[in-house]
Parts: sequence; C-alpha cells; structure tokens
Amino acid sequence: MSTKNKSNVTVFPGPRAPSPSRIQELINGALQRVAPLWPLDQFVAVNPYQGFSDESFGRAIQRVALTSGGKMVMERRFFLEAYRAGKFNNDDIHAAIGRLNASVTLKNVLDALHTSAQSDATDKTGSAMRTYADVAEEQSGKDWQALITQQVSHWASGYFDAGQAAWPSPFSNLSPFDAWRAETKIDCTPLLMNISEHDDFIDSLPPSPMAACEYAISRLGVHESLLDLYLHRLLMTIGGWVAYARYRGWHDELAGGSPALVLEMLAIRLSWELMLANEYDDAGGQLRWRRHLANGVRQLSSAATSDDQPIIDEILLGAYEYAWQDATVEKIQQPAEQIETNRPKVQAVFCIDVRSEVLRRAIEGINPHIETTGFAGFFGLPIEYVPIGAESGVAHCPVLLKPDVTLHESMNDTSSELTTRLANRVRLKRQLTHGWRAFKNSAVSCFVFVESYGLAYGVKLLAHTLGIGRPEPLPRHRGLSARTARELAPQLLSIADNESGLALERQIEFAESMLRGMSLTKNHARIVLLTGHGSATTNNAHGSGLDCGACGGQSGETNARIGAMILNSPSVRSALNLRGICIPDDTLFIAAVHNTTTDEVTLFDTKAAPETHTQEIVDLQETLDKASEASRQERSVLLGVAPKKSSSRKQMARKSADWSDVRPEWGLAGCAGFIAAPRAMTRSKNLEGRAFLHSYDYRDDPDFSVLELIMTAPMVVASWINLQYYGSTVDNRVFGSGDKTLHNVVGHSIGVLEGNGGDLRVGLSKQSVHDGQRYIHEPMRLSVFIAAPIVAINTIIERHENIKNLVDNGWLNLFALYEDGDIVARYRGNLEWESHSEHDMKQQNKG
Repeated sequence: MSTKNKSNVTVFPGPRAPSPSRIQELINGALQRVAPLWPLDQFVAVNPYQGFSDESFGRAIQRVALTSGGKMVMERRFFLEAYRAGKFNNDDIHAAIGRLNASVTLKNVLDALHTSAQSDATDKTGSAMRTYADVAEEQSGKDWQALITQQVSHWASGYFDAGQAAWPSPFSNLSPFDAWRAETKIDCTPLLMNISEHDDFIDSLPPSPMAACEYAISRLGVHESLLDLYLHRLLMTIGGWVAYARYRGWHDELAGGSPALVLEMLAIRLSWELMLANEYDDAGGQLRWRRHLANGVRQLSSAATSDDQPIIDEILLGAYEYAWQDATVEKIQQPAEQIETNRPKVQAVFCIDVRSEVLRRAIEGINPHIETTGFAGFFGLPIEYVPIGAESGVAHCPVLLKPDVTLHESMNDTSSELTTRLANRVRLKRQLTHGWRAFKNSAVSCFVFVESYGLAYGVKLLAHTLGIGRPEPLPRHRGLSARTARELAPQLLSIADNESGLALERQIEFAESMLRGMSLTKNHARIVLLTGHGSATTNNAHGSGLDCGACGGQSGETNARIGAMILNSPSVRSALNLRGICIPDDTLFIAAVHNTTTDEVTLFDTKAAPETHTQEIVDLQETLDKASEASRQERSVLLGVAPKKSSSRKQMARKSADWSDVRPEWGLAGCAGFIAAPRAMTRSKNLEGRAFLHSYDYRDDPDFSVLELIMTAPMVVASWINLQYYGSTVDNRVFGSGDKTLHNVVGHSIGVLEGNGGDLRVGLSKQSVHDGQRYIHEPMRLSVFIAAPIVAINTIIERHENIKNLVDNGWLNLFALYEDGDIVARYRGNLEWESHSEHDMKQQNKG
C-alpha cells in the first residue's frame, strides 16, 4: 500500500460527471431524505419515509432496498399466515389489483404468495447501492462500513452531548464539520485502522461542508444517475445521527431554511469515502469502484423494468388493508345510537389518540348522558412551558408548530415569593443531585464508591424492584413531594418582569379557536371536561413516546389546565359572547389527565369549583373510575394481565412501577384509522382502540377552515404515528431501535445505542410492536375517513402539496363519508373518487 500523499488523485473521472450546480441540487435533495429524530425527553412519532413522500409508495420500496437494504412491506410468510387465518381473502386481492391497475392476475398473486413465502425472497438485508467502503472491504477484508459508522457515532456522541459526559468535547464550539476535522487530525484511530497520512488528507479538504461534498463527489466520479441514491445511501449508514442533526435544525427548516447540520454530517461521511479511496487506489481500488458504479447504473435501469415481485408485495399489503377498511365501514354504517338532543350533563373532550377510544366508549356506555368529543390533545395551545426551577421551557405543541407563547409553572397561591422560594429549593436540589451523580461517575471515585457504598444501594434496588416510590408521572416534578406537586399550576399572567404571559386578547383568540375546532360552540353542558393524557412508567428511555404527541412528547395535563383556566375566565366569556359563542353561566370547565398506563383519570383544580357543582363532580369521578376499570379489563387481554376486576388496577399499577417490564403499555400499537366525523357516527361502535377519533361536523364549518386544519395538522400527525409503527414493524433493523433490553442512553437524552456501539437508533423497539410470540401492531397504512363534501376535500388537497403527496402517492388511504356514513367514497388519486361499495356515486358528487 502506497504511503504517498494521494489527496489529489481522481479515483474515477466518469463519462458523465455532473456539473457543480447539479451536484448542489442533488445534495440539497439528499439532505431531505432522512427524517428527523427527536431526543428522548420529547420523543415524538416521526414518519420514517418522510423524505420521499413525493414518490409513490411502490417507487419508495425500491429506494429503501437500494439505499439501506431494507424493506417496506412485510415478508410473504406474514401475509400467507394472515390469508390462511381469514384476515383477507380473494375478493380483497381482486380489489387491490384493480386499485393499482396492475397487469397481474389473482393466480399470479396466490402463486407468489405460496411459493416465495417459503424462502422469503422479500426479506433481504444488504444494499444493492455500493459505497467505497464496500470496495475497501473487498480489498482489505475489514468491515469498513461498520468501522466508519462506529467512528462517526463515537465522535457525534461527544460532540452533541447534552450533559452526560463528565468532560465535554473541546471542539463543541465549532461547527460539526470543523470539529470533526480538528478531532480527526489528532486522533490516532485512523492510523490504527491502517489509514496512512490521514492528517495530510484532512488538511487537503476544502473548509466548507458544501465545497468538501462537491470535492469528494468530483474525485469519486459518481455517475449523475446514481448520485441521489448514493448520497442517500451514505446518509443511511449514519442515519441515526443524521436524523438527530436534522431535528436540531427542524424549526429553521419550518421557517424556510435548509438542513445545514445534515450537510455537515454528509461532508463527514463523504470525507471518509474519499479517505478510503485515496488509501486503496493503488491496489486495484479504482477498477473495483469503476465496476461497482457500472453495476449500479445497470441495477438502476433494471429496477425501472423489474419483474412483478414489488407490485405483488404492494397488492398483498393493499388486500390486507382493504379487509380492515371494509370491516370498519360496516361498523360505521351500522345504525347510529339514538342520543338525547337536549343539554348533556357532561361533555368530555379527549385527545384523538387511539387509546382514548377505549375509555370514551366505556364512559358513554356507563352514562349515556355524557357526550365525548375528540380533539388534538394540545387543545390548540402552541405554548412553551417552563417548569418551576427550570432555566428554559419545553414546547407543548405538535412538532409541526413552533410555540409563540411562554408560560411558567407556579404555586396555586398567587404569591410570587412562595413560588420563588420553592424554585430556589428545586434548583438547589438539582445541583446537589448533579454533584452526587458526578461524584459517582468520576474516574477517581468510582471504585471506592462501589466498594464502600454498594451494599447501601441494595436497599434502593429492592425498593425499585417492589415499586416503592416509583414511578414519577412527570419528570419535572422530580424531587417534589406529591402534595407539593399538586399545588403547582400554570401561571397565565406574568409573575415577574422577565417572564412571558398570555394577554387577554390572545386568551380570547385561543378560546374561540379551541371551541370552534372542538365543535363546542353551542349547547354546552354544566361540566365540560378537558382531558389530556400522559403515561407513568419506570426505567423507560422512550417513556415520553407514550405521552401526548400533540404536546410534543409531554403530558397533556398542562395544556388541559391552561385551556380550562382560559375558558372559565369571565372576561374571555364576555368577549366570546360578542363573537357568537355564548357559554352559559353555569358551565364549568374542568381539566383532567388520563394516565394511559393505568387508565386512571385525575381531575384538577376541583377545590375551586362552586358548591353548585360539587355533587356532579363526585358523580363524574365515580363514572370515570368505572370507565377506567372497564378500559383496563379490555386492555388487559393484550397486556397479558389477568382480567380480574379485583386485581386489574393493582396489576396495571405494578406494570407501571416495574422497572423490568419492557411492555408497560402498548402505546398506539394497532393504530389503523383516522375518523373526522360527528361522534354520533361512531358512538357505541367498538373500534378496538385502533382509530384516531376527531370530532367534526361540516355543517358548523361553512368555510371549511376547520376541515383544512384537521387535514393539514392532526391527519398528518396521525399518519406520522401510523408510519412510525409501520416502519418499526416491517423492518426494525432499519426503521426501529432494536432490542429494548440492550439499549444504552447516549448524550444524556439524545437517544439510544443498541449495545455499546453502532449508530444512534431510531423508531420503536421490537418490544413496542411484538409481544414475543406475535405482532401486536398490524402493519398497514392509515385509512382516513372524513365526513365532508368531496368538493371541499378536493379543494384542500389541491391547495397543499404535502397532503396531495400523501394521498396521491399511496402513503395513506382516504375515504369520504356521506349521509351519516351510509355512503362511502374512496379517493383514487388526481382528485378522482370511486364508490367503495355499490352505492351511486351521483349522490356523493352532489356536495
């Protein structure tokens, strides 16, 4: 192997080298391909295929195979087992063939299903798109792809560290690319990897990330037709850290910026490619690389004219989905439950989360005088919330929004002195905790600490094992007694000169948008319950993923309490009266939180309620307790908990507090549908906790602005959730986080590694979708049912490109409901619809 300086060697000039402007265009496109990854303390669901939703689902199947060696459809044996179990049949396959206008026959599909299921031809690992690391591996016998991933991951965990490391990176003040260059120059690891003169190579790189990418691409000579896939492939080799880098610049992107940090990560990965190319070019590397590029062009051409296997996979998925859609349509078309049209006793608003469907159904079954409503769990309040004693706040709104209001936590007592005293106490306790943790983890004291204090920790370990003192429902209340935590509440108005608040005019705006969005502009009950949701688990790195996604991975308690405070304000109600929303004087808004792990519902601020409502609150709590028990009974089957009424509450509480339980609850596993319709259309119909339920009545939405908001926000978020569970189920190696028992938290709250190295993992663990024997989540794309005129739906689709991409490219299935669900139309694409059944389409087009 030559040791001369080879940094200016052109590895493969290429017959069709792209122009600099074309290279920049392809680079900018590649930067959008990897979806963002939110950190553990605000872990929210993300569509793993977000970066290529502008392509059809079928084309994306090929892209995923080429860039990650992954798959986007379940293996054939899964569909064969489902077919034999009667979960879909030949009629469903016929329907799927027709929707895709495929040239294959039913016999072709069945033959492929039975023959390929034995060998699982669709279950492949390894990527068809090659990198120079693969060439170097052939030549040296070293797994360079894994070595590079390990090196980048090791560097990134130090650079991005958020407080876990005792000694921060000395280069953290530099940009990622500059920091990597500075660290790699003095790092001896490349020498140990037999890469000679790596410091000279680093000096030869252009200083800016874009220039470095252009330089590497021109030297490597990648064919223009391959460049998009090649860059995507490189990003996927460090996909977890690239995803985290994209999260760090997410709000800049929402404001129209580019993913700058992702560009820096791409520059680092391309530099490694060129470093290997410079090292191995004298030993046949050029020839091997040239051959790989030529093969890549051929593979790309053959992919466009491939056999019927990809389309058969898509047909099987479509048939599997069609069977569930047909069963759901049948439920919707069942006669609606007749409910009283006079004033309900209670109106209970829940998040659209699928876990709420079970509880809502139970509440209405126990007390038919309670009317439940579905709305996004942040209640339309895009806030940043600062916990007591904290220096900064956390967003409590969907990640598609940026909070524009900052509110602080304080004591219920309006005394700022009391709040300040408690905040100082919390800060002091956190500092002491941090100092104690630093002492335990220091290199000097760790051995002495274990030897001298190890036995004392046995008591703490035993307490944790028995569930004593755990879990902590809200991390922000760590260190506070339960009694003190109950006295804390959001502060609407500023309590200090440097703190933000919520002006009356903004409160009025929020109140009106909340009520109109929830279709609660008239006939208000004496009690209106705003119910957020959160979870309570122990030793769960991804615990925030079980909290409210609409609240940015936080508990919905805060937003519910703020919403109730605003809507109980006499000044706000007077202003709403002038805007056509008249809330009766005896209507009381009460905040609540639904613990999705134990199914308990807790009411807040009831002590301040007027005596006229005391008995009704007591009755409501009794109904909620009964509904919680019914919900636990239903959920206990999937959770493997003995469904005995006398023990289910204790069993669920024990799972919540058990630090060894990898499945404290199933989260949103099973999610398959999104229904935006009046509650009367779905009331009393068992949707098995698999549907997001958003209340909507188009007759109260004359300009369809609420419908537009639903389709552009909650529907998109539900699709993200659905596709995260889908991807983590279909290919957990690429789109999931692997085995939960092997997770190690990195960077304090950045994410997890599986084991002690490798890339940062994304998505959900295997235990989140599989119970050890079977899949609990059934991998199918979201089916959206909207009770609104087709003309209105089409107008919104046409107006928003991202929505058009979702529905036209097959990332979700869209249906329109008419006449209380009796008529159902299915979206075909390009603003065209077809009848889902034999009903006359003329009736559907009257809207």
